[in-house]
Amino acid sequence: MEKIIFFALVIPIMGFVLYLGASAIMKGFDAKEANRSEKKEDIDNIETSNDATLLSNEISKLNELHKSGVLSQEEFEKAKKKLLEN
Repeated sequence: MEKIIFFALVIPIMGFVLYLGASAIMKGFDAKEANRSEKKEDIDNIETSNDATLLSNEISKLNELHKSGVLSQEEFEKAKKKLLEN
């Protein structure tokens, strides 16, 4: 009789402890995956920002060359179009 009472109490408690452990592990995996995607988005944003900055700098240099008379209007437009296509 005592064994039945013992197992009737221990089995549900062990099941609950296992449930809590498994749910904590799964939350950890989910958080890790979310963190990984967030870092990837940050890296993508940095790369996009760097690309936009580089493009802006190149167009500014072309504009300065155009204003100083080194490039004609036609050459400036061609170079700018080439930069924007890439």
